[in-house]
Amino acid sequence: MAANKNALIRYKTIDQCLRNNYRQWTLDDLIDACSDALYEYEGKDVYVSKRTVQLDIQTMRSDKLGYNAPIEVYERKYYRYTEDDYSIMNIPVTDKDVKIMNEAIQILREFKDFSLFKEMDGVLQRLEDSVYSSQKDRRSIIHLDKNEQLKGLEYIDVLYEAIQHKKVIEVMYKSFKAHKASKMVVHPQLLKEFNNRWFVLAVSKEKFTTLALDRMIGITTREDLVYKDKELQGDLYYKDVVGVTVSENVRAQKVVFKVDLKNAPYVSTKPFHASQKEIKKTEDGIIFEIQVQHNFELERLILGFGDSIEVLKPAHLRKRIYHKLRTALSQYDDKE
Repeated sequence: MAANKNALIRYKTIDQCLRNNYRQWTLDDLIDACSDALYEYEGKDVYVSKRTVQLDIQTMRSDKLGYNAPIEVYERKYYRYTEDDYSIMNIPVTDKDVKIMNEAIQILREFKDFSLFKEMDGVLQRLEDSVYSSQKDRRSIIHLDKNEQLKGLEYIDVLYEAIQHKKVIEVMYKSFKAHKASKMVVHPQLLKEFNNRWFVLAVSKEKFTTLALDRMIGITTREDLVYKDKELQGDLYYKDVVGVTVSENVRAQKVVFKVDLKNAPYVSTKPFHASQKEIKKTEDGIIFEIQVQHNFELERLILGFGDSIEVLKPAHLRKRIYHKLRTALSQYDDKE
């Protein structure tokens, strides 16, 4: 059972109350304590119902979170622990817990370019020292793909904070096509990672634009400008594309392709897109269908499968892939 932050704050608050044997705790007292704790955490009033705290106590009593808290009601009114030294904070860490936390720590360390995680480094180290001291000489068994030479990672923090605090920024940017860098004033909306590269989706001159962090030369915050918040949801904005290139006012269209029998399992287990469907099995392959916008990243993905894939529909995409493959072949024709 997963518990959200507010629930965990309530459990911890109830635990602190019941550990205080110098006071008798009614249900209303526990409700007030939870409300105060959530107000301190959220910075605003958070409604805590009688039913919510009753369910919290029921959860703490159960094995759902491993607490098995010995909570009893006495005099038909007051709550307390039947064991004087009990606390949910004293629950022992199991071998399974150690394994899960160790894997989580290794993954968190991969995000070292965020200052948020840099500040956590000491916390992670202490956690490792206290929980995994017997395992500290063991090698890591998780490896995430990363490029230590990738440019622009130093701007992740600046962009993250600009989006979080709704700040307009001025970017010195040099695209691959440009001869020299130019200055852009943008309203950053989302950070996006794709294919081991980072991008920022921003508003520039009332239109969305996608900027690669490795093409940035410098960033300055513009305190004199009012930020335009488009309140974008990443999953919704990118739902019809492969990659990062989204065309406004363009509908997603059906793309049908066939993958040979040898490579079809790779496409089945790692779909090109969330909309992917298996349409038909043939003697020499499997036919798939996705519903996406036609963009550069889709073409690169298809071309990456070389002679193991064939685009069947739409005709214009099939023709475009055909010409790209013919051009690629021409690079080798006169060199054998």
